[in-house]
Amino acid sequence: MNFVEDVKHKAERQAFSKLIDHFLANLDDTENRTETYLKLVDQAELFFGKNGARKEKLEAVRAAFKDPDNRWVKFINTVVDETDPHVAKMTMLNLGYEAFFRGTKTIRANREKYGCNIPWLILFDPTSACNMHCKGCWSGTYGPKHNLSFEDMDKIVTQGKELGVYLYMMTGGEPLVRKKDVLKLAEKHNDVEFSIYDNSTLIDDDFCKEVVRLGNITFQLSIEGTPETNDSRRGSGHYDAVMNAMDLFKKYGIIYGTSICYTRENIEAVTNPEFIKFIADKGARFGFFFHYMPVGNNAVPELMPTVEQRAKMVEQIRYLRSDKCDIGFFPMDFQNDGEAVGGCIAGGRNYFHINSNGDAEPCVFVHFSNTNIHTHSILEMLQSPLFMEYHKGQPFNKNHLRPCPMLENPELLRQMVERSGAHGTNEESEESVEHLCSKCDKYAAEWAPVADKIWNQQTHEKKAYENYATERRDTDQVSPKHSIKQKLTHHKGA
Repeated sequence: MNFVEDVKHKAERQAFSKLIDHFLANLDDTENRTETYLKLVDQAELFFGKNGARKEKLEAVRAAFKDPDNRWVKFINTVVDETDPHVAKMTMLNLGYEAFFRGTKTIRANREKYGCNIPWLILFDPTSACNMHCKGCWSGTYGPKHNLSFEDMDKIVTQGKELGVYLYMMTGGEPLVRKKDVLKLAEKHNDVEFSIYDNSTLIDDDFCKEVVRLGNITFQLSIEGTPETNDSRRGSGHYDAVMNAMDLFKKYGIIYGTSICYTRENIEAVTNPEFIKFIADKGARFGFFFHYMPVGNNAVPELMPTVEQRAKMVEQIRYLRSDKCDIGFFPMDFQNDGEAVGGCIAGGRNYFHINSNGDAEPCVFVHFSNTNIHTHSILEMLQSPLFMEYHKGQPFNKNHLRPCPMLENPELLRQMVERSGAHGTNEESEESVEHLCSKCDKYAAEWAPVADKIWNQQTHEKKAYENYATERRDTDQVSPKHSIKQKLTHHKGA
């Protein structure tokens, strides 16, 4: 960033900060809230121009903000009211201004400049160490010996910001095994938003006080339904630890959601509206739902949901987001919400993963790599052979209910790993791409006709901005050998 750009950046952030201060100082003024929300929509329209949301969509958002009874306006107001003011301000500044406004525009420009994927967020593992041993978890096969140094993590964030990335997620292992370094990183980079996938066991009052002081960390707590369904996979006593962490976060006004891995055994429990209402009442405001992936040599393929269960999952998540449901909770399904993001987001298209050994992996579930943070820059990782295979191939299927090159299109991952010469990254228990994909072949074949039927029953809109390689835009084509047999409604992702 040159001097002029730096001055402009600081001025914009300061102006945004003053707007937030005014908003938070006048929360009892309903008209002020509405006025601020509408200003933000106006700024988004002005900032993104023709590459932003369509005019009719923006008008619908404006109409919603003017309606005090709108479900999602009430939801936003609830989050603002229950969040510590400093946490609220830092989240709006870092996730709102830096990541959504300025970051998105910078990222889009760099995608064109460098001819490769540039992500909106980077996920990394501070450590492979974990104090739990969950049934079927691939992370446990890595052993406890790998750690990213503070300097490694600082390099990831510093170089990521240069490309426009202002959202960083941490997983593991258990990230809070490295609690001191995590807090140190958040303090040094107080202009970015950090979000931690966490098992809840290391969260206490002192830690919460530090999180509030910093203001730029949110959480996703792992939980899987009832005490019985949760502890049967995650271990005795874990459910109680989650309840304690939820109570602490609610007490201190810390923003948090949930991370839920749905399996054949727990899917009914974790999608039950009573469970969703329960965690919402505890203070969770959003949730990421992850389809169980048969990754690793200790995977349990029998935990994969049936195709009938997955079809029901599609329906249930959409119900929970509809106006028919009044629960103050926003669910997102990593596997079934592909249409919202134009299919697979891995390989740096919207995110990628750096493991605790420093290897750059296209996805947290795809343990193959050509590069490492100890020897390569973030940009070099994004331009590596495997990541460029992703860039050239996305979307992997124009039915975005079949987005993944592993789970739903396993022949594609086989091809990409072979062409790129990528190596396995699990030194403790390396899994070949053939072994991994062979566990997905039957599932992919069974899910395809079900997914196609659901997809063909819906209407699909072209997005204003297409986040694909240039040659993949404005075309009906998909990669060889994975075009679907029946004609699907044309759609392109964002």
